[in-house]
Amino acid sequence: METVLKKKRLDKETSDRISFVTFIIPYFARSFKMNRQEAYQYLKKYGGIDYLFEHWWALHTDNPFWAARDLYEVCRKNGGLR
Repeated sequence: METVLKKKRLDKETSDRISFVTFIIPYFARSFKMNRQEAYQYLKKYGGIDYLFEHWWALHTDNPFWAARDLYEVCRKNGGLR
């Protein structure tokens, strides 16, 4: 029996979410003088990643400066100092 592999397509929302997340984390890193790994760890430790995934739709419609600033504020309120 031959197995047929089907190429799965991501739906538009998932594709948009991935694009935004892969854009905003490096942008956040540059904005706050971190490398990408440090930025990801910082966001993960202080709740920024959860906030990002929960509110990505609203964040992606804003200027990247303000989206990064919102992520920073969420992390600061959860104990993150930078």
